[in-house]
Formats: sequence, C-alpha cells, structure tokens
Amino acid sequence: MPAMPPTLVPPRVRPRHLRAAPMLRLRSAVVAASLVLAGFTLAACAGPKDNEFPPICPGLKLVPDAADLTRFDGKGVDVTNLVDRSRITEVPAQCVDDKKGTVHATLHVVADIERGPASPATPAPVGYFVALMENDKVLNEQDFALAATFASNVDHTTVKGDDIELLLPVSKTKSAAAYHIFVGFRLSPAELAYNRAHPAP
Repeated sequence: MPAMPPTLVPPRVRPRHLRAAPMLRLRSAVVAASLVLAGFTLAACAGPKDNEFPPICPGLKLVPDAADLTRFDGKGVDVTNLVDRSRITEVPAQCVDDKKGTVHATLHVVADIERGPASPATPAPVGYFVALMENDKVLNEQDFALAATFASNVDHTTVKGDDIELLLPVSKTKSAAAYHIFVGFRLSPAELAYNRAHPAP
C-alpha cells in the first residue's frame, strides 16, 4: 500500500478572506528564507516523555521577511497612520511517532501585537501561513489567523494561535527530518516592501 501524503490538519475552518491566498507569494518568500537564513530554527520537537528518545522531526524555520507585519490605514505611513504592528516571537512544537508510519507534529504560533493610533475598536485578524516542504517542493500550505483583543487603555498584547497538527509519513528509509516547516505572516506586496525597507533590529 503506498504511503499517505503529508497532511496539515487545520484546527478550524479558516476565515473566508484567507481561504484563497496565492501560492506564488509564499513560494518566493520560502526561497528567500532558504538562501538568507536557512539555519534559523525556532523550536525543536520533543518526545511525549522525558525518558523516551524523541523522534527525528522536521526543521522548523521562520521566513525572515515575514516575521513582522506592520499595517497602516492607507492614508500614509506616519506613526499616526499605524493600525497595528505584529511580530512572531515563538513557534513551540513537539513530535510524536505513532510507530505505524506517521509522525504527528504539533505546533502553534505566538505573536506580540501592538495597536497604533489608527486602530479600530475591533482590530482585523492577523493572517499567517504554515507551509510544509520537501526539498524545494511545497507539499501543503494553509492560512490561519490570530485575533487580538485589547483591554481598556492597553495597547500591547500577546496572542497564542490554535494548535496545528501535521501528519508526516515516515519509513525505515525516510524520517520526518526529510520535511521542513516554514512559518510567517501573510504579507501584501506593500507590507513585504515595508519590511525590507525597515528591517527589524
């Protein structure tokens, strides 16, 4: 029986405006990441018990140009036009081998979000992607969203995304290390250009 293809299991139905995100923008960003910062690993997978040897896991990397998202109100890029600024700070992950030919990798995204003077009362969700690759091929890609809520007189918050599970077929000759996971914000061309012109410190 042939091995099942890798599967990325979404935690819930994605928002309508995020379902049809284009593939081209992600692929170009992933290529940039592999050339510029291929060794930047966010988190390592771990086994379910401390006394068990952890299964070999896929590399988990942040796309460097897509680690930050700065949104403006469309009237300018002055501080008074700032809607919000987000940064991915953590992507905790763990792996479990079911001993039946599949490694279950579970991860979630943590981001710091700061609202600006032009922020509406209810900020729009912040979109991000999770892509699974093998060599230079995108096997699976999905979009998710972080929804931030701010208490009165508070302009900064930390948001944890839903758990995302990836099912990775493995065998005696192919471990989960054959795969790579890339994470980043889903940026418009203008947002990507802003990041490149204003690199994070």
